[in-house]
Amino acid sequence: MSVRKLKPITPGQRFRVVNGYDAITTDKPEKSLLAPNKKSGGRNNQGKMTMRQIGGGHKRRYRIIDFKRNKAGIPAEVASIEYDPNRTAFIALLNYQDGEKRYVIAQAGLKVGQNVVSGTENIAPEIGNSMTLKYVPLGTIISCIELRPGQGAIMARSAGSFAQLMARDGKFASVKLPSGETRLILVECMATIGAVSNHDHQLLVSGKAGRTRWLGRRPRVRPVAMNPVDHPMGGGEGRASGGHPRSRNGIPAKGYRTRTKTKASNKYIVERRKK
Repeated sequence: MSVRKLKPITPGQRFRVVNGYDAITTDKPEKSLLAPNKKSGGRNNQGKMTMRQIGGGHKRRYRIIDFKRNKAGIPAEVASIEYDPNRTAFIALLNYQDGEKRYVIAQAGLKVGQNVVSGTENIAPEIGNSMTLKYVPLGTIISCIELRPGQGAIMARSAGSFAQLMARDGKFASVKLPSGETRLILVECMATIGAVSNHDHQLLVSGKAGRTRWLGRRPRVRPVAMNPVDHPMGGGEGRASGGHPRSRNGIPAKGYRTRTKTKASNKYIVERRKK
């Protein structure tokens, strides 16, 4: 995977950095795995705007992703590596031996023609294979991790992210997450071997405001430019800094802990993430 700098034939391309898409093998998605993706524009069912800075953007179709990897013991061949407009990671189309096709999150290094399999035991810990944490070797780089058995992957799914299996003790495994937090997860939860693809995503530069609009994000007004009635950091004479950074409803930002101290899952956090 690589990134490309464009020749500045327009002002918007002068600083733009785009993905090289070396890993992508096709631009035609599997029709049977597409679903409509309706935009809300940040409005609720009453038509009232409940989320700001959302609206517009290019029309997309949702790719149905298999986050559960519950076809145990049936090998599948990687048919293609594809771009997904709904996420930062690339996706892989799997052709199972029983004829079914499914999309999964593509791991870095996954190649077309490679065979992958999911299940519990007797599965090699190779890139793209999915298994329960009980059978993953200690120290292995993993991604697409479940938090509850059968829930489907919810952690370490974005481009370039990965976690590491540190230890196992009884029914819990100790996993170091992308945030730096170390957490206990049940060993019956599934995880996929390898880091998520498209790690160069962090190097991309939009180049112009219009490209952010294509992605469905509208302009954001700085709080210090608002009036006191609109935001706690608004108002002041001239270019006032705005005081301590805080949200629109007064909750401090930049270091203030908002996690409930009596939350039931606190006991599963071995080490908090770094500030």
